[in-house]
Amino acid sequence: MDFNDTPTEAAFRTEVRKFIQSEAPKPQKGQTATEALMGNWQANQEWFKKLGSKGWIAPAWPKEYGGAGMTTVEQFIFNEEMALNKAPRPMHMIIGLGMAGPTLIVHGTDEQKQKFLPGMLAGNDIWCQGYSEPESGSDLASLKTRAVRDGDDYVINGQKIWTTLAHMANYMILLTRTDPDAPKHRGITYFILDMKTPGVEVRPLYNLGNSHEFNEVFFDNVRIPKDNVIGEENRGWYAAVTTLDFERSSIGSATGMKQHVEELLEYAKAHADDPTSTLRTNPMLRYELADRMIETEVARMLSYRVASMQNRGLIPNYEASSLKLFSTELNQRIAKSAMHILGLYGQLHGDAAPGKGRWLSTFLRSAAYTIEGGTSEIQRNIIAQRGLSLPRD
Repeated sequence: MDFNDTPTEAAFRTEVRKFIQSEAPKPQKGQTATEALMGNWQANQEWFKKLGSKGWIAPAWPKEYGGAGMTTVEQFIFNEEMALNKAPRPMHMIIGLGMAGPTLIVHGTDEQKQKFLPGMLAGNDIWCQGYSEPESGSDLASLKTRAVRDGDDYVINGQKIWTTLAHMANYMILLTRTDPDAPKHRGITYFILDMKTPGVEVRPLYNLGNSHEFNEVFFDNVRIPKDNVIGEENRGWYAAVTTLDFERSSIGSATGMKQHVEELLEYAKAHADDPTSTLRTNPMLRYELADRMIETEVARMLSYRVASMQNRGLIPNYEASSLKLFSTELNQRIAKSAMHILGLYGQLHGDAAPGKGRWLSTFLRSAAYTIEGGTSEIQRNIIAQRGLSLPRD
């Protein structure tokens, strides 16, 4: 793979960088892109409109669906420049833009694309993902939420859990069991669910950091029209795997992680002369920081690999799992390194705390990264079986 930009790609990178620097809301010093996003919602909505006018809300989507028709490498360049310049991204739309939308483009009907894609691009519709269940997480194909055909509708009963943004979502991409007698991978159907449908109940779940992202969702005789089936009845697993590949390709940002390590380096340098500094009491932390910086470069190389494959028309499978596995575990290692370097200060909240207390929240949240999108154990199995051709257990 050629790591250098082509002349066209270099020109595009320059265009994106200049556009961001002149048009994007400016984060405050030490503020992350997510904090900037939530802190000035109105200004960011104007920013998203500017991105939308250039087709840059979903850059690699085909132009006929509202994207810019970019190559995968151009979208990678766009994402990299957005991260490098800490430009706010429409994070509340990530499941729609990054997972549901691309899946509909591959597997959806023309009517579904015309009905659902515009709302994603406009930022009017928030989506959630109805995959995991209380007894079906890593073994997703064992799911039990039931869908029974009744005329032009399907009637849904069951439960989903760890459903990110379900309390805010307009729509859900939903996996159900439609043939309980078929082998578990072959009796699953994939739906689009309007979250306002009668019989849908959402209950909050709070993570270790006491923030409300996750939910459990209950379905009591919920009716979904047959036109909302993605792909074919009983063959939803194949579309679901497409969604998982898109999800695993996008979890974790090498650039964002590198910025976090750089922030820790700045903190360490600023407190190097402090006699109580952890770097004085534990000189090995210097090597720990060096390890984290090197690992962010490894994550970047894995990202390049996935982007290169997508640019050649290939769908990364175990390659996406490799990226997901390494990036999410690296997120945890960076958060642990932050706690080591900050010492007792890492337990503080508030504006006076290092990073305004963000590192404590990051540390507590990091446990979820290696679970969502498929656990690390699942990713290792995929790599072993599909990448290394090892036998199943």
